Amino acid sequence: MSISNHKPLSYRDAGVDIEAGDALVAAIKPLAAATRRKGVMGGLGGFGALFDLKADGWADPILVSGTDGVGTKLMLAFETGIHDSVGIDLVAMCANDVLAQGAEPLFFLDYFATGKLESGIAEAVISGIAEGCRQAGCALTGGETAEMPGMYPEGHYDLAGFVVGAVERDAILPDHAAMKAGDKLIGLASSGPHSNGYSLIRKCVERSGLSYQDDAPFAAGTELGRALLTPTRLYSDATLPLIRAGLVTGLAHITGGGLTENTPRMCPDGLVPQIDRTAWTPLPVFDWLQSVGGMSADEMHKTFNMGIGMVLAVSPYKADDALAMLKDLGEAPVMIGELVEG
Repeated sequence: MSISNHKPLSYRDAGVDIEAGDALVAAIKPLAAATRRKGVMGGLGGFGALFDLKADGWADPILVSGTDGVGTKLMLAFETGIHDSVGIDLVAMCANDVLAQGAEPLFFLDYFATGKLESGIAEAVISGIAEGCRQAGCALTGGETAEMPGMYPEGHYDLAGFVVGAVERDAILPDHAAMKAGDKLIGLASSGPHSNGYSLIRKCVERSGLSYQDDAPFAAGTELGRALLTPTRLYSDATLPLIRAGLVTGLAHITGGGLTENTPRMCPDGLVPQIDRTAWTPLPVFDWLQSVGGMSADEMHKTFNMGIGMVLAVSPYKADDALAMLKDLGEAPVMIGELVEG
């Protein structure tokens, strides 16, 4: 048969449904509009996202950007069919990182890629992204939805995010000039493993013999999959008031590498964190993982956050004020150690 006798091809014949993509954008617009904040210019649909720093009240701002994904936690979403929380994880992994520089998250863009847009899944993911933006106090100003046949197995997708924040020039963290031996370390609770260590978590679930639909041994009345999909906490509301009050000299977002690897990242040369592991009780999920996996305490602490998702460094003279403010904000802060020479 000659080429001229073939049926004319369309993009849909190649597996890309432009109409489905348009319908998704229409569904996203009200979600994005609900996260709008002062400084946002325009709406979805432009070639770029615009933000007016002057209109948002900044005097001498430094922009701080961050990008991240959700990692293999997505595999739990695929196995359980629960897609409305990983978007929160995505925003949190990015927004909490810029907070560690003292920056307020301003706006967020996402990248959602899949082989074929499936009804309801992308909408659920992006609704989670919008909720994460609401919790972070930043605007969802755009993103990219890519339908790429043959790139992903059926039912699978990938997520990435990008956040831009701002901090006044004289308030950038960590403030190494102000950090001294004896500074106190205050821990803020995590909601669970957040978005780290899930390759090991999946191994532990496999070894346990449980399915994701079984009851979680560490959370009565909750399915294991849903318990392990508990979204990452966002720390904007807890940390920005202290940053603005000048009570914080450093922040560490506890992600992959746990307390062991992340807390030293805020320290200047000559100072190291000394953490008292007995100062708090790890969440039950970590006890279960350690029991099933047979991991040592050191392995646990260098893989997971162990119940502490953000660490604040404060002068010993300001520690009481910091603790009081955190409690007023609804936190249950824990003094977990101090900076020492080393």
